[in-house]
Amino acid sequence: MDDDIRPDVDALRTALAAHGITLPSLGVDVVTLAGSNIRPPLVALGNCNLATARQLTDALRKAAGG
Repeated sequence: MDDDIRPDVDALRTALAAHGITLPSLGVDVVTLAGSNIRPPLVALGNCNLATARQLTDALRKAAGG
């Protein structure tokens, strides 16, 4: 199984940036990356402030047609 999720994280970062959204902590969760091979590593979305959370909510609503 290919556990290199960095291209996916980069794609998410690019997609968010297209909507003016930056998640500074976005990356690969190092704990799950270093863990067992039972499941793929997780994407760490990290913390964001309220303004960024609202931007993300707005972008997702628009993408869903609402």
